[in-house]
Amino acid sequence: MSYTTIQPAWVRIAHWVNALAVVLMVMSGWQIYDASPIFAGLQFPSTITLGGWLGGALQWHFAVMWVLVVNFLVYVGLNIVSGRLRRKLLPVSIRSIARDLTAALRGKLEHEDLSRYNAVQKFAYLVVIVDIALVILSGLAIWKSVQFPLLRTLMGGYDNARVVHFVAMSVLVAFFVVHIAMVALVPRSLLMMIRGR
Repeated sequence: MSYTTIQPAWVRIAHWVNALAVVLMVMSGWQIYDASPIFAGLQFPSTITLGGWLGGALQWHFAVMWVLVVNFLVYVGLNIVSGRLRRKLLPVSIRSIARDLTAALRGKLEHEDLSRYNAVQKFAYLVVIVDIALVILSGLAIWKSVQFPLLRTLMGGYDNARVVHFVAMSVLVAFFVVHIAMVALVPRSLLMMIRGR
């Protein structure tokens, strides 16, 4: 019996590299945030942060940042060049998102064919691609604020770039939580992301 590969090796590798990079970036980012909070009263427990102190967190953040950026560029580039982005994630419409979201909330969304994404998945993956780009750009506006004044201005200034970065990170964390919950509901999708089928 022959099996068709649904997720090619490069997609699976990029997926797992991205998952690890995002977890490390978020944990070190929370430690950096705690050193200079944006929102009064919001602090992250040290048990879920990485780096131990501001200097250590910055080292982790800047080291893993390169992994995230390179992996993201390779992933998006290969998706565009191979046509996978167009085949898998487009088209998507508000009507189809509403239909599939309603079906999902009623527990009636089909998951038999894992090779095809439903409209909610398409929308979520597109949002994550845009969100990671925003995380990278806002992070650059914070890290190299003097070198990229136009980017800093587009973000609404340095302080606002920190807020944009925090909000974009929060969207990524929310996606991550929902993604894990969906995998728990459809465990075959985890196997597919490990072995490709």
